[in-house]
Amino acid sequence: MIDQYGWSDALARDFEPHARAGQTPGRIVVQRRGAYLVATDDGELRAKPAGRLLHEAREAGHPVVGDWVALTVNKAQSTATIHAVLPRRTAFARRAADSVQTLQVIAANIDVAFVVTSMNADFNPRRLERYLAAAWQSGARPVVLLTKSDLSDEPQALAEQVAGLAAGCPVIVVSAREGVGLDALRAQIAPGETCVLIGSSGVGKSTLVNVLSGEERMATQEIREADARGRHTTSHRQLVLLPGGGMILDTPGIREVGLIDAEEGLAVVFDDIERLAEQCRFRDCGHANEPGCAVRGALESGALDADRWASFQKLGLELAAVEDKADRIAKETDRRRQLTLQKAYRTNKKDLRDT
Repeated sequence: MIDQYGWSDALARDFEPHARAGQTPGRIVVQRRGAYLVATDDGELRAKPAGRLLHEAREAGHPVVGDWVALTVNKAQSTATIHAVLPRRTAFARRAADSVQTLQVIAANIDVAFVVTSMNADFNPRRLERYLAAAWQSGARPVVLLTKSDLSDEPQALAEQVAGLAAGCPVIVVSAREGVGLDALRAQIAPGETCVLIGSSGVGKSTLVNVLSGEERMATQEIREADARGRHTTSHRQLVLLPGGGMILDTPGIREVGLIDAEEGLAVVFDDIERLAEQCRFRDCGHANEPGCAVRGALESGALDADRWASFQKLGLELAAVEDKADRIAKETDRRRQLTLQKAYRTNKKDLRDT
């Protein structure tokens, strides 16, 4: 059974130490708040992580949908315990909206990242740039899906606009209602490949899963008339087998993606700006009032869109702030650890003097 989920010789080699320990391989196909459904050669099993795994693993090491894992199986109860996560080939991660912007891996071992945005009034090119940067950074191959083309008066013009900022990745115009673009979409999903749908609530991700799978696997709702935004429908992450032999992952809608270690992704999405910066007279050009600044020249001539330049600056500053905050948290954690060790040392030294 695991062969249809992408099991390979390379994975078998990675699994050898676990096989010697008597454990079973499986792939997480459903994730619900710490509870999992895992596909194995014994069928699909309900599974929970071992306490030791949760204790020892870093946040990014906690199991997520798409992960290959090592299990012990209780066949009598059709349950399993997850003891280890195999090395990930790729991972889509974001920063959570908490006080420390915790790293969250959303999906693992993905081959294609479908960046989904609708062509209705909620279309936002700046949000699309953010998603593309995160998709490129994940290691997967990004493909832009422009859904609900039947709601757009000029879908082709909008597609051309998106192609200009899509950094060379495919852009496919889709209407699930009218059957537009579905063959081109299916052509992007090769047998054995895992794809993920990334986009805001209501852009049609669940509808696409239903169309591609040929059955109503996911609940869908109409968008709000007031602001053209979607209602949140998908409450869990699920990997779905498709008739063509590929797999697709539906995730809860994400209105904002916090960038994490995305320098490479930003460089790809804003390659035009990166190339302009290389033409500046000074290597440390701040693109403000320096003479011979190619970026300022392009802005003044209209060759570089001002909104795109502002988006590049905003995402760059956000990434720098995230990295700075992570450094400060790491330093504070280390300081507290040193204080704890010093206190323990002083206490132990006093006890020795008193004996």
